[in-house]
Amino acid sequence: MPQSGQEVRRRRVIYIPGYDPIHPRRYRELYRKEAAAQAAISGYEIALKPKTTKGPYGWHVESVIDGQVADADIEVLVWSDIVRDSMSDSIPATYLSLVRTAWAYIGSGALWRLMRLRKGPVIAALYPIGMLLFQALIALLAAWGLARGVQLLAPGPELLALVLGWIAGGAVGIWLLRWFKAKDGKFFAYYLMHDYSYSARHRGANPPELEARMAAFGDTIAEALRSDVDEVLVVGHSSGAHLGVSILADLIRAKRVPANGPRLAFLSLGQVVPMVSFLPDAHRLRADLHFLSARDELTWIDVTAPGDGCAFALCDPVSVSGVAPANKRWPLVFSAQFTRSLSPERWKELRWRFFRLHFQYLCAFDAPLDYDYFQITAGPVSLATRYEDRPASASRIDAAVSKFTSMAA
Repeated sequence: MPQSGQEVRRRRVIYIPGYDPIHPRRYRELYRKEAAAQAAISGYEIALKPKTTKGPYGWHVESVIDGQVADADIEVLVWSDIVRDSMSDSIPATYLSLVRTAWAYIGSGALWRLMRLRKGPVIAALYPIGMLLFQALIALLAAWGLARGVQLLAPGPELLALVLGWIAGGAVGIWLLRWFKAKDGKFFAYYLMHDYSYSARHRGANPPELEARMAAFGDTIAEALRSDVDEVLVVGHSSGAHLGVSILADLIRAKRVPANGPRLAFLSLGQVVPMVSFLPDAHRLRADLHFLSARDELTWIDVTAPGDGCAFALCDPVSVSGVAPANKRWPLVFSAQFTRSLSPERWKELRWRFFRLHFQYLCAFDAPLDYDYFQITAGPVSLATRYEDRPASASRIDAAVSKFTSMAA
């Protein structure tokens, strides 16, 4: 990785979160904490200050790495309001979403194709279905058991005992379902069910409200590309990766990427693109993957890790979707190598914390190899130069697997 000279003194970082209902300040605090930890480990300086640009929520970063001073303005493109609006408070509506989502993936055959890639994210997708059905079974058994107990023990006419039993049993069953929902911060069943059902509801197409927000995100990136910076880095995490693909494809098609402007870079982290691109009506996403993968206007790096059970690790999102063009250039796919870049003690601590590991790309590593989120987002080297000699991971999956490859609605 070339380190001589300084390519980047000023950078705009545009971060696209995944399906997350939380306020973007969470990302600022995560960056502040983890950047300090990584700087202490790796021996450089990094500090956060209030944002200096207008527009979306964000913060300013100043760094001194290898004696070179660089600064970055990091902005979060917020769609958490859309996420919250899509998350029904109704228990019956969530179970209806369960049925629809299961049918979208099983009925279309997408589930079996996804299982040929990585079993981890498929298990993660099946988990909320299994957990919600388990919760319903527990509630049903408790309701039935109490109803039978009341019927056997209650004095008076048999019909009255039957009615009282099922009233009491029904009340307990409903209470249990509400209790499970109230504890979803531990179970994540409702949250994940809403996540997977959001794409499945439209069989891989983007709903109108998301398309409108993506157009606004494109305007923000276009404005950054007209600013006086050396690099515009778009980071898409989890579901934000496939949003980034479509937004950048739209910008390039519309010729909104200046030929003499800042370098444009795209970093997709922990992507789950196949969960959407394998669905029947994901025509737009497949067309955007096909288009973006052959463009000269940007550098696209895709980083995952087999240790992240929620991502399609080392699965080339273009190739596995069956839409790779003959002149495909991107993305460069490689692993963050959690098991090598985290200490044995830290890996042991995090290994079974699946959702925490899904955010490890945004965090500090005990022994970073060639992936350091904070040097990428705030350091003096561009993404293109940093990885220009980096080979793709030999164990990546790049065979066409998707049943649906149409790129025209």
